[in-house]
Amino acid sequence: MPVTLVIVASAVFVLVRVSGDEVAILLPPEATAEQRALLRDELHLNDPPPVQLALFLAQAARLDFGRSLYYQRPAIAVVAERIPATLELAVAAMLVAVLVGVGLGILAGVWEGSPLDWLVTAGASIGQSLPSFWLGILLILLFAVNLHWVPTSGRGTVVQLLMPVATLAAFLIPQILVMAKASLTDVLTDPYVTVARAKGLRPSTVVLRHALPNALNPVVTTIGLQFGALMGGAVITETVFAWPGLGRLGVEAVFNRDLPTVEAAVLVLALGVAVSNIAVDVVNALLDPRIRSA
Repeated sequence: MPVTLVIVASAVFVLVRVSGDEVAILLPPEATAEQRALLRDELHLNDPPPVQLALFLAQAARLDFGRSLYYQRPAIAVVAERIPATLELAVAAMLVAVLVGVGLGILAGVWEGSPLDWLVTAGASIGQSLPSFWLGILLILLFAVNLHWVPTSGRGTVVQLLMPVATLAAFLIPQILVMAKASLTDVLTDPYVTVARAKGLRPSTVVLRHALPNALNPVVTTIGLQFGALMGGAVITETVFAWPGLGRLGVEAVFNRDLPTVEAAVLVLALGVAVSNIAVDVVNALLDPRIRSA
């Protein structure tokens, strides 16, 4: 994880530096040459690039990204305020996606080749093909503008959470569903499942107690990786629904040329993805004794 974060931080450093002159962003156009020179010295912009990178990494390790140019507060504090909103949206969307995706995946795997399997697979393909921005706007037009059932945007109530969660879950459900179906279908052909059926166990017992636990590892991996991506990938959804999360903050920071906030937001999201990957390994080890012994 430290190596990953160092690579991400280095990439952020390079991209921010090549996007424009920081001095021109921080100072007004009427600033004197002396003021510009002093600021360049203060920001170590006259140092060689490797020295600048080392200083940036040292500050990032202390979560010190400077002051937000737009909010005039420490950038990490601005980012920390938006984390709960993003977590709320990501957790709610993932819970819906897991319940629906795993449930439909089990049904499609047990009745493989049936009309139900065909219907679920077709629905998954359609859901995977829907652009999130188009689906979000469509939900706003239908349920907020025409039916007046929910507000168009914002955060604060459960009702305001419904449309953003539906938009994100519609993209996540097909991926979880396909993985759950494929994994369960593969496990159902194993010899121990055949033995369990030969013992006369009920089909539900064979699936839920014998097959499903051994089919969960790929599903858990998919869920964990998608949750990490969801933390940073909800930018479009948060923007469409004016959800005050990290994704929307990052978009606003880019348009405002608020470089410290951009750096802080990207690195916090990268940390979230790295933690999700570690959590996947831990959960898989808890579920499968073979992984623990290995």
